[in-house]
Amino acid sequence: MNKEELVQEIAKKASVTQKEAAEVLGAFIETVEKTVSKGKKVTLVGFGTFEARKRAARIGRNPQTGKELKIPATTVPAFSAGKKFKEAVNK
Repeated sequence: MNKEELVQEIAKKASVTQKEAAEVLGAFIETVEKTVSKGKKVTLVGFGTFEARKRAARIGRNPQTGKELKIPATTVPAFSAGKKFKEAVNK
């Protein structure tokens, strides 16, 4: 499912226009991005948690040459599914 299909489904289920659904989805995504980029968590009980996770610096290997290279430390976005979401997927 892509973003357009998601907007259509939200509009149908919430009985709103596709434009309104797109605005709400956009606002949700923007809010999650801003919050997680500040190092805070966004928790939706039953659905899951969006958060930033730190990855330590490490030594990697170029698969073509086999030469070692340094991979710098970084912070990446992560999602952990909630219990209800996991159960729905695992039916």
